[in-house]
Amino acid sequence: QVQLVETGGGLVQVGESVKLSCTASGRTFSNYAVAWFRQAPGKDREFVGGIRIMRWGSDLRIYGDSVKGRFTLARDSAETTVDLHANSQKPNDTAAYYCAARQGSISYDVTEYSDWGQGTQGTVSS
Repeated sequence: QVQLVETGGGLVQVGESVKLSCTASGRTFSNYAVAWFRQAPGKDREFVGGIRIMRWGSDLRIYGDSVKGRFTLARDSAETTVDLHANSQKPNDTAAYYCAARQGSISYDVTEYSDWGQGTQGTVSS
């Protein structure tokens, strides 16, 4: 099990960019899948993007349709942090953003993730 903490949420204006970070403790993300989900009030939790972190070899990244071309996942060489670079923010990006992790491959299904952070609120103003 890995403990997760999300940081970087806040208030931004339309068109601005923000970086959200997910930091691990207890162990590294090595060979884990780390995903970002978001949830707006009254809506289901939505897959934003995920990264399969490989100890050796190339990482795999998958993005949700609503953020493709705008959001980018990155991770540090120590395999303890996964950043979500959220560019060109839109009002409907407003949501609570959650980091999740699981051993194995990336999944779109929230029930497949064993470890979750507490969430960080991102708000985009017009």
